[in-house]
Amino acid sequence: QRVIRERLVVTLRDITDGKIFLEAERARLTRALATIKEEEGDIAAAANVLQDVHVETYGSLSKREKVEFILEQMRLTLGKQDYIRAAIVAGKINRKAIAEEGMEQEKIKFFTLMTEYHRHEKDAFELAKDYHSIYSTSSVQADENQWRDALQSSVLFLALSPYSNEQQDMMNRIYIDPNLEKIDSCRETLKLLLRKEIINFPLPHQTELESMGAFTIGGDELTSHWRKTFHTRIVQHNVRVAALYYRRIHGKRLAQLLGLKPAELEAEIASMVSDGSVYAKIDRPGDIIRFAAKKTPEAVLSDWASDISSLLDLVESTTHLIHKENMTQ
Repeated sequence: QRVIRERLVVTLRDITDGKIFLEAERARLTRALATIKEEEGDIAAAANVLQDVHVETYGSLSKREKVEFILEQMRLTLGKQDYIRAAIVAGKINRKAIAEEGMEQEKIKFFTLMTEYHRHEKDAFELAKDYHSIYSTSSVQADENQWRDALQSSVLFLALSPYSNEQQDMMNRIYIDPNLEKIDSCRETLKLLLRKEIINFPLPHQTELESMGAFTIGGDELTSHWRKTFHTRIVQHNVRVAALYYRRIHGKRLAQLLGLKPAELEAEIASMVSDGSVYAKIDRPGDIIRFAAKKTPEAVLSDWASDISSLLDLVESTTHLIHKENMTQ
């Protein structure tokens, strides 16, 4: 009976092929054929069938039907592990459309699928944004268990993300979220990462963070990668803090402060300098690390002139206030 059904669907698809006034029916028949292929266990064939239909160009389908069809394309493409095509298909989804009222389930499904793609790419910051998009959905906000999981995952992957202005902005926005007060481990973790202070590793809530479901999804290899990345991010944070407070410091002393071996510290600083996230020069024979660039005479003179100008402005403001006080007496 399944074979007969499949033949019927294929025949109807052939009949509707090329007929603009039947494009909606052809799209629905294609989805039915993909479902049959998936039930037979042939995920690749199901994905290939759906890829033949460019539903985003169809004018007779509703916005919801288009989104659902593309989401099905994404799901099957990820199912056959074709991640490049999955990213292309994901680009067809209009973010404004799924943010509209009444599209909450489609939005959650889309960003859940995106977490699968970004987890494969090991992109922690995109994962943080995916989970925060799920968290900000109204239907998730109404269920404490759902928003708690999504918010915890957002904070976790923010901590695993490389330093950037966008990452810091997102951290600050989440830190003032009232719901974060209900999750002590996440609130304390963000508080540590936003301070300009050296952090000891492991963190006070390290075990709790690493036991979260989002951290362990993907198998032991990916979990090991996230664990290693976590340590790297804390070391990078500590190096940036040291660069704020020290112009120059002995390598052994800095390694002692950060709890690292000198060779590990040197490798991490070299990596950060290559990324452009910190300025540093290492004098190996003298074991001295310089975090401040040597200024040219012109730059020193310019800074001096700026300081003098600021000082004179303060003197002038103070004199004005003194005269004003004397006149009122």
